[in-house]
Amino acid sequence: MLEVISLTCVRGTRRLFRDLNFSADEGELIELRGPNGSGKTSLLRILCGLATPAAGEVRWNGQSIRSLAEEYFSSVAYLGHQNAVKDELSALENLRVSSAVSGKRLDRSDAQEILSRVGLSEQQNLPARVLSAGQRRRLGMTRLLTSPAKLWILDEVLTSLDSSAMDLSRQFISRHLQQNGIAIVATHQDLDIGAARGRRLQLS
Repeated sequence: MLEVISLTCVRGTRRLFRDLNFSADEGELIELRGPNGSGKTSLLRILCGLATPAAGEVRWNGQSIRSLAEEYFSSVAYLGHQNAVKDELSALENLRVSSAVSGKRLDRSDAQEILSRVGLSEQQNLPARVLSAGQRRRLGMTRLLTSPAKLWILDEVLTSLDSSAMDLSRQFISRHLQQNGIAIVATHQDLDIGAARGRRLQLS
């Protein structure tokens, strides 16, 4: 379980939010909403352990993520605004490298099957720099499919995707929840996943 306790975030001289409390358990979806500048990305970075709150604490299974360190990071898959795609590598190489870094080595055929699932079979050998924004986003999504992480933290995951890729993203998130994963998703668009356990968190 993820627990957020009395969290306060300050950027520069501006307080984005204060005394924020919520929790997320297995199979639960949290849709994070709010206007630009409300602190959605800042909150996600705090949840990932990439930023430090001004006050409050994030706990994973009852322990502070700061004390858990690598044990917690191995439980988290984060997909932010940037897709973490290396321009000089092909789509296939990007997937195999990112998977190896997360501790799961993929052979060529396994990587090809995953790229096929996201509609990138024909682009598998192209350098990432020539891919469209939507194709790069699809490539970034493949990291989720090879990750053993229990907690998915996703920042505007539907951005730059066409309707078919948006549907695919929804399917991936839905399957993750059905397998007792947790997803926290910042989005301006309706996810329409129909999760059995889902709610919205509004930042203003």
